[in-house]
Amino acid sequence: MTSGFFCLIAMLILFTTACNQTTVTSEVDASVITPVTVVNVTHKPVTETIDLPAVTVFLNKSIVRSVTTGTVENISIVLGESIKKDQLLYTIRTREASAMSNSLTDDSTFSFKGRINIIAPTPGVISSISHQNGDFVQEGDELAVVSEQNSLVFILDTPFEFVKYVEKNTTCKIQLPDNQIINGRISGKLPEMDSQAQTVRFVIKPVFTGRLPANMNALISIIKSSKANASVLPKSAVLSNEIQTEFWVMKLINDTTAIKIPVKKGFENNEEVEITYPEFVSSDRIILTGSYGLPDTARVIVK
Repeated sequence: MTSGFFCLIAMLILFTTACNQTTVTSEVDASVITPVTVVNVTHKPVTETIDLPAVTVFLNKSIVRSVTTGTVENISIVLGESIKKDQLLYTIRTREASAMSNSLTDDSTFSFKGRINIIAPTPGVISSISHQNGDFVQEGDELAVVSEQNSLVFILDTPFEFVKYVEKNTTCKIQLPDNQIINGRISGKLPEMDSQAQTVRFVIKPVFTGRLPANMNALISIIKSSKANASVLPKSAVLSNEIQTEFWVMKLINDTTAIKIPVKKGFENNEEVEITYPEFVSSDRIILTGSYGLPDTARVIVK
């Protein structure tokens, strides 16, 4: 009898202690309030793009050749100069004129005929000069190369798996080395792949009135997909596990309580993420900062 009485007393003490501990723990959890900032879900058009490398080239180049054998007497151009059609490039003194100069120094008529002017066949930019003053040249020798400025294009190297995205677009954005963005038009595709890189090459015509040099590297932005009305959140509002297989947000259900909502992502860039599931409304409040480490249900205070 006495032994049973003491056992009953011990059980009552343990039960009372456990109840007190549960009450204390609950009070501690309820007292944790995390300060947070919130953001509303935005609905807007979004586009997902891919950036691919490209380089500038001149499609049309005119080689200026000597039409006679003789000595270069004068060069009227410099490398990189913009020229007009029929502009004087070279003056060449013929071999015959040089041979007879000692005996016919006073014959101005012959002297005039003994000098041949080489003019520009087309407007453009002088991209190469092969001979200088005093050089002896044969008939047909290359003197200079004129690159036609309006023939400058970007050659876009495209991995085969991205060809379908380039082919369905007619325009693109071009990012120059100084981060300037200009428009471009996809004007064609070269018939052969690059044998080493195994890429398909497209021709991009820049919509640009300024002068661009050849062999300049750039990035071509191609639209991969677009959506007219997507649910978008700042990237920092979307949380994930360590291996990036599960994603969620913390949504306010009232002014002081936030709950964990699993989500599925669509388009994303460095700043924004499209939420494809679940469907949020514009009035939904999502925690932007302060959500890291929160439990599935948490007490918060909006700053």
